[in-house]
Amino acid sequence: MINSAHRVRATVVAASLLLAGCGGGPAERLGPGAGGSPSRHGEATPAPGPAASRAAAPGRLPGLGPRTLAAIPSRTRQAVVVTGRGRNSSRSAVVLYERTEAGWRAGPSRPAHNALKGWTGHHRAGDLRSPIGVFTLTDAGGLLDDPGTRLPYDRSRAFTSPGTGFEGEPLAGSFDYVVAVNYNRKSGTTPLDWTRPLGAGRGGGIWLHVDHGGPTHGCVGLREDDLVELMRALDPARHPVVVMGDAASLAR
Repeated sequence: MINSAHRVRATVVAASLLLAGCGGGPAERLGPGAGGSPSRHGEATPAPGPAASRAAAPGRLPGLGPRTLAAIPSRTRQAVVVTGRGRNSSRSAVVLYERTEAGWRAGPSRPAHNALKGWTGHHRAGDLRSPIGVFTLTDAGGLLDDPGTRLPYDRSRAFTSPGTGFEGEPLAGSFDYVVAVNYNRKSGTTPLDWTRPLGAGRGGGIWLHVDHGGPTHGCVGLREDDLVELMRALDPARHPVVVMGDAASLAR
């Protein structure tokens, strides 16, 4: 569980979450978390991400080029691959891969939304693009009770998301469950932690959260049932990562 000191910080940042929705503007640095490359807080190696992953050959992650594959830690046994339809598209697909002795095995493909303007290899606060790269997944939280994840889980009223999205859809419930993407954030803390190792200008607050039916500021939104299933599957002992970006970038 996240300790009380982190809960105090969560309370302090609650107001920013109300304004940010999901990674955006000045409030972004207070919202959903971030982290860097698989083992650092710095720039992640852009990951060529598998598009239609479900029919992958068992031995290799499909759709990923050599640069992306090289960014996945050798000890990783779970990879959540988020593949955008295009560089400027807000639509993507999410597949969880499990590494076995026979190779990588794909789960079902799940529909998702990413940032309004698509993807970028150099994320900046307020650019309305999701960061491309390979990032570790170490922490979770939400407004509701722990759904049964093995990741450390911070339940807090600070995970509130009022207002409407870019298409007029209500944001309520978007942060019922979240998994922090370790882009420009300190791992091992609540997703509400404001620490930004790369500085506030590089954005942050990138989460996997409940889809509100439209584009995000920078996060990835999945249907609630799909997100809960994913959270229950993620296992810290398997060193999970998310590989995210548009298909062309991930395939380099």
